[in-house]
Amino acid sequence: MELKVGREEMMAFLGEVFPQVEGMFAIDHLDEERLIMRLHSDDRHLRPGGTVSGPAMFSLADVAAYVATMAFVGKQALAVTTHCSIDFMRKPVAGRDVLAHAKVLKLGKALSVTDVLLYSEGSDKPVAHASLTYSIPPK
Repeated sequence: MELKVGREEMMAFLGEVFPQVEGMFAIDHLDEERLIMRLHSDDRHLRPGGTVSGPAMFSLADVAAYVATMAFVGKQALAVTTHCSIDFMRKPVAGRDVLAHAKVLKLGKALSVTDVLLYSEGSDKPVAHASLTYSIPPK
C-alpha cells in the first residue's frame, strides 16, 4: 500500500476537521508500515490516582486508527469507527506522554482494520492493545 497523505498534511487535516483536539495529538512517525502517534498527556487526561484515564487512551487509539486509515485512502472526514476492542494491560507511567503504534492490517473498499499498541513514553511494555475497524465512505 502507498501513502496518499503525509505527516504534515495529515496534522493540518486533523486541525481542520477536529479543531476540538488541536494540540492534543502529534504524529511522530508515518510511513507505509506504521504510524506512531502521541497523546500530549496533561491534567485533563488524568484519572484519580494520577494516571492517564481509559477514555484518554481510547481517544488516542481511535485517532491513530483514523489517521493510519486516512493516510492510505486520502482525507475523508466522514469515515467512522464501526468497532473497537481495547484491553488495558497496565497503568501508564504518570507524567509521560502515551504513544500509539498503529498498523493497518486490512484495507478494503469499505472497511479498514487497524491494530494499535499503546505505550508510556520510554517504556517497551504496552499499557493497552486495541483493534479498530473503520467504515470508509464511498467516493
